Amino acid sequence: MGKLDGKVALVTGSGRNIGRATVLKLAGEGADVVVNARSNQEEAEAVAEEARALGVKALPILADVARKEQVDSMVAMAMAEFGKIDILINNAAIRPHKPFLEITLEDWESVRGVVLDGAFYCTSAVMPSMVKNEYGRIIFFTGDGAFQGPAERAHVSAAKMGLVGMCRSLATEFAPKNIRVNVVSPGSIDTSRENPQWYPQSRPPDASHIPLGRQGMVDEIAATVMFLVSDDGGFITGQSIHANGGTAFF
Repeated sequence: MGKLDGKVALVTGSGRNIGRATVLKLAGEGADVVVNARSNQEEAEAVAEEARALGVKALPILADVARKEQVDSMVAMAMAEFGKIDILINNAAIRPHKPFLEITLEDWESVRGVVLDGAFYCTSAVMPSMVKNEYGRIIFFTGDGAFQGPAERAHVSAAKMGLVGMCRSLATEFAPKNIRVNVVSPGSIDTSRENPQWYPQSRPPDASHIPLGRQGMVDEIAATVMFLVSDDGGFITGQSIHANGGTAFF
C-alpha cells in the first residue's frame, strides 16, 4: 500500500530534473500521474513510461502553462482520463538573468507568464475538482534566489515571491475544504538547465556557500514534496519549506 494510492497528481514541467523526480516519487507511492512538458514529447513519454513501470497510470501531455487555453485543455484531458485531480505540483519555470535596466516588457511578461500566471491558470483549473471532492494538495516552487534578491533576477524574484502570497491566501481560503497549499523553496540543486544563460555568468553554481558542503539532489526535493502532499504533512499548510542545505539569507 502506497501513501498516495487512489490519488491523481499533475506535475508541470516534469520532463526532467525536479519535475521528473517528483513524478516518480509520487508514482512510487501509488499516485496516477499527469506528466507535463512544454514541447518535448519524447521526454514526457519517457517519464510517463518510467512511472508506468512503477505500477500506476501515466498520461503525458504537452502544454505551455503560460497559455491558459493550453492549461485548460491539459486539465480537461486529465479529467477525462482520471475523473479528478487530487495533487497539483506547479513546477514549470524559467529563470533568465538580465540587468534590471535591460529588462524589456517582453522579458517581464515572459517570466511572469510561466512562473506566476501559469501557476494561477493551473490552480484555477484544478481547484473545482478539489473543492468538489473536499481533498486537494497544491505545491508552488520558489527558490533561494527569490528570498535572497540576487542581482539581475528582479523579474524572476518578483514572480516567485508572488507565489508565496498566492499560497498563503489559498491555504487560508480552502483549508475548510481539506485543501492544503504549500511552497517548496529549493536551494542550489544539481540539475541540468535547458538554457545555460539561466545560470549566473553562464555557469552552474558551486556549493562553497552551503553549510552541508554540497548541492542538493532532485530526489531530496521530490521527497520534500512527497512529505507535504501526504498525510505525514497533514498539519502543514500556507508554509514555505526551504530545502537548501542550511543556507541562511534572512
